[in-house]
Amino acid sequence: MKLFVIALALLLAMPCHAAMRQTSPSSQARQTLEVSITRILESIKNPDYVNPATRACLRHQIEDEILHLFNFKEFSSRTVGTRWRAFSQDQQNSFSDAFADLLINTYVNKIDGYNGEQIEFTGETMSPTGDRAEIHTTLTLKDGKKIPVSYRMLPKDSEWRVYDVLIENMSLVMNYRSQFQDILNSATPDQLIERVKSKVREVRKQHEK
Repeated sequence: MKLFVIALALLLAMPCHAAMRQTSPSSQARQTLEVSITRILESIKNPDYVNPATRACLRHQIEDEILHLFNFKEFSSRTVGTRWRAFSQDQQNSFSDAFADLLINTYVNKIDGYNGEQIEFTGETMSPTGDRAEIHTTLTLKDGKKIPVSYRMLPKDSEWRVYDVLIENMSLVMNYRSQFQDILNSATPDQLIERVKSKVREVRKQHEK
C-alpha cells in the first residue's frame, strides 16, 4: 500500500502556483488533474484544517475529490486482471468500493505529512485514438532529488479520470495485480474482498489512536 500512498501524496505536491514547463497546449486531461489538486490543496491549507472540530468536514471534501478524480472501477479491474471476469457484478462492486475505501483512508491519514514539494509538468502523451492520456511530471523533493511521475487517464462520462500512476516507471496497477493474484491463488473473490475490508478497518483504527 505504500506505493499508492506515495503516488497520492505526489498529487498534493502540485500546487497551482508551482512553476510548470508547458511543452504543448493544455489538454482536458491535465486540466482535470490540476483542478482536483487545487481543490485538495485549498482544503489542506484552510486554517480550519488544524481544528479537530472542523477537520472532518474538510477531510470529507478531500475524499470526495479523490473519488471524483480516480476511476476506481477501472483501477480495480486492472489490478485484479483477467480474474476480474470471474467476479460477479456484486463482487466487482463490493471489491471496487472496498479497494477505494482502503486507498483513500490510507492516503488521507498521510495528508499531514505534506511539505510543499514542487512538481513540474514536463509533457503529455495521447494515444492515436485520443482515448488515453499520460501526463508526465517531475517531482522535486526537499533534498533536490527528482522523481519522474506519470498519471494515466481515460475519459469516463465525458470527464478524464486517473486509472494508473507510474513512479519511476513502476506501475501501481501492476504492483497491486501481483499482490491480488497471489491472494486469489488460494482464496475466493469474497475472501479477497473481506481481506481488503479488514485492512480498511485496521487503517481506520490506526487513525483513531
